[in-house]
Amino acid sequence: MPLKIVTRPGSSFFYVRGTVRGQSVFESTGATERRKAEEYRAHRESELWNASLYGQKAVVTFASAVESYINHAQRNHNTQSAVEKLVQHFGTTPLHQIDQVSVDRAYAKILRDGHKASAATKLRQVLTPLRAILEHAAIRKWCDRPAFDVPRVAKAITPYLKPDEADALVGAAGTHIKPLIIFLICTGARLSEALEIEWQSVDLVGRRATLWQKQGTERDVDLPNRAISALSALPHRPGRIFRPPATRKRPNPEGYLDSGRTSGGQIKCAWATACRKAGLPGHWHEWVSTSGQSKRTWVSDVTPHHLRHTWATWQYCLHGDLLALQRDGGWSNITMVTRYAKKMPDAYREAVDNWLNAT
Repeated sequence: MPLKIVTRPGSSFFYVRGTVRGQSVFESTGATERRKAEEYRAHRESELWNASLYGQKAVVTFASAVESYINHAQRNHNTQSAVEKLVQHFGTTPLHQIDQVSVDRAYAKILRDGHKASAATKLRQVLTPLRAILEHAAIRKWCDRPAFDVPRVAKAITPYLKPDEADALVGAAGTHIKPLIIFLICTGARLSEALEIEWQSVDLVGRRATLWQKQGTERDVDLPNRAISALSALPHRPGRIFRPPATRKRPNPEGYLDSGRTSGGQIKCAWATACRKAGLPGHWHEWVSTSGQSKRTWVSDVTPHHLRHTWATWQYCLHGDLLALQRDGGWSNITMVTRYAKKMPDAYREAVDNWLNAT
């Protein structure tokens, strides 16, 4: 029998009861007005008919797929932010209706610069999280595997620092991030690994530190003289080694705030200032705030993660051993090693060795 609107003792909500294509239904409409309850009944009955005739692919919505995607595994802050914007745009759109035209409209609606946004921005804020959600849904047979045009990102040359540039960066850095920068250059640690390391994982006598990798495994790194000197100058206390400066809101910070191991935003301002003062490449980003004030901030072309590229390049310059570099850097294959380690002229070998072993 078709769905009918019914009431339930003790509840102000209307319910629907009935059977559609052999499926028994008794559920709340979430509405206290009969008109809205009737709209729900008609929509739900149509949905059940379509599901029975054409399968779940015809009725599963983007919003329900997102709910499953978020609940399936922990997502970092950046992913959650991007997903929220996608939900606001696609809402209850059935998954099978999301095609290339829908994606193009999403670019125009979600991105500040619309279709004029860079390829990297389109990928980061729209296409990559959208494809992840649809892949999640496809595995559960809620939709077909996604197939979209992928914006082409111009391949940029990944920078690494020469010893004199590393000196300039360390010299320009604020007191609280100077030891951190030295540690990153000397060990090749990811920023997230360095910010999470505690004194109990460091052996200054044995000249070694243990990092907890994003893959959930440990990696030991050797500490050259410069890293030993930088760490020895820091206070030995329980908990995190590297900590932000004290502020009124956080007078005794025990570590940098957790960002889900993404983006390097914990040291964004201090890093940008150090890079600008060191004369490293970058540009001013200017905009007008909501209050109408003109603002600008320095955006460096060099990021904290480029220090991992610097370490790999320096180590390859010193030793020329890709297999050892793969092991020490914690990479899963040689291809990843070659992405990080650049061919640095041999003329820099002595300067690199002097930099790492300075006390």
